[in-house]
Parts: sequence; structure tokens; C-alpha cells
Amino acid sequence: MIGRFAVLYQSYTMINKSTITKGICFGILTAGFISNQTFAVDESRQLTRPDNSLSTHQGETASLTAYPVDAEANRPKRADFQRESASPDARYIADWIVDSGDNRGMPFVIVDKISAKVFVFKADGRLRGAAPALLGLALGDDSVPGIGNRKLSTIRPDERTTPAGRFVASLGHNLHGEEILWVDYESAISLHRVLTTNIKEHRAQRLSTPTTLDKRISYGCINVPAKFYENVVSPAFTGTNGIVYVLPETRSFRKVFASYDVVERARQQATAQGASRQPASPIDANLAEHRVK
Repeated sequence: MIGRFAVLYQSYTMINKSTITKGICFGILTAGFISNQTFAVDESRQLTRPDNSLSTHQGETASLTAYPVDAEANRPKRADFQRESASPDARYIADWIVDSGDNRGMPFVIVDKISAKVFVFKADGRLRGAAPALLGLALGDDSVPGIGNRKLSTIRPDERTTPAGRFVASLGHNLHGEEILWVDYESAISLHRVLTTNIKEHRAQRLSTPTTLDKRISYGCINVPAKFYENVVSPAFTGTNGIVYVLPETRSFRKVFASYDVVERARQQATAQGASRQPASPIDANLAEHRVK
């Protein structure tokens, strides 16, 4: 009996040495992978399980399996901005859209109200183009109920908001027969070429200035440069619907979109995967087999 436990102890010691050595190797390899995520989040801490080698004697008493975490499967999907400058908020929501598949395989647009900028993406998350945009004069993330049925002359300055949210968008036409992208039909919110009919508003000039406050001038619609609309927006939505995400400026992102941080989610999934695949320790397996005999 004493001799048998001596063998078990010696085997268990050998496994611990092998595990420690391989654990160090895995740690060195894992530290070499660093994410290029815009947020300052360390992705290098992937959970892995060392490959516990079994001797001939141990193989007779216990069958153990190592379960390495698939780093590629747990790596979050991200939008491709192709070197286009974008705010952390825009990158956060774009990555969530691509990682979650919230766009349902359709092209999508992100309207960053705080930065007064529009991004148009292909269905797979690659950027088609970006441009400055004119937005609603008033600060806010909600439309006044029934505003879509009112005349422009009756809409007060404080009611001229560009609503935040997720909108299924499609091409259509305004009362003058001009093509526009309907964002929120009930509130009469659309994305269209910049309007220059009112010379006093200087809308075309406002698009070219670096000041975001200059971009707050419309009744709520999203105005973009004419060439950008014709070369990027219109082709992206021709023959298909899409999704327009208007980022909030007064409300929480998670409340508006139920979004998540893709890096943190990937880390949680890796942790859960490693915990669910935890095998029994060698010493426990050997002792259990001894008790049965």
C-alpha cells in the first residue's frame, strides 16, 4: 500500500513539473499578441490550458484531455475604418455592429452627432466612405411626437433635433422628386444632399469648417456633401435596405442600442470556455481509480 502511494506521488510531481514548464512557454507566446483595438484594453491575457503529457503508467489509470482555448474563435470582429479618423464612440458602436451582426447582413451608416460626421459601411463592416454632416439645430436624442406632420414654419428651434437610435433605412424621394435616404419616415428625418436654397444659412460653407457647432443648422435631417451622397450613400443603398445608427449625445449608448464592448465580451467568453472545459486533476483521477480497485 505504501509503495503504491509512493508511485502516485512521484507521478504527480512529474506532471506538475511538466505543467509548470509548458505554462511558462504558453505565457511567453501569449504575451506576444497585442490587440490594435482603439480602446486601451489588453487582449493578451488569453486563457489556455497546458497539454498534460501522461506516462505509460498514468495512461493505464486515467485518461486526461487538455482543452486549449481557441484564440481565433474568441477574437472579436471589428469594423474596418481604413485609416479614416473616427471618435472612440463611433469605433465602439461599429465594432459592436460587426461583432454582433446587428446590421443583419445589410449596409449600414453611423451618424456621429457629437463629431458631426457620417460613416457608410458595406455589409461586412468595411468602410465605403465618410464625410462631415449638418444636423439638427437643437441638442437632444428624441423627436417631438407628431413633428413629421407639421409644417416647417411651425417647428420651434428647440424642437429641431436629430433623433438617436437604430433605423431601417431605404431610398425614396421628397416632394420635389429628389432622391433621399429615409431614416425615420414618421418624424420626416432623412439623409440627403446638402440644401443650399436658403443662402443666409451658408450650409455648403458650414460643411467645410472644422467647427462642429457650425454643423448644427437643420430641422433634424442629415445633410451631406452632394458628391458624397451620389458616390457613396446612393450606391450603398441601391436595391437594398440598410441600417442607420444615429449616436446619442445626451443618453447612454447601451440604453439606445443594447451594445457591448467587443473586447470585454471576448475575454468573458474565453474565461467561460476555459472554466467549462476544466478536466479532473491527475491525482484525483488516480485516487478515484485506486478506491474502485
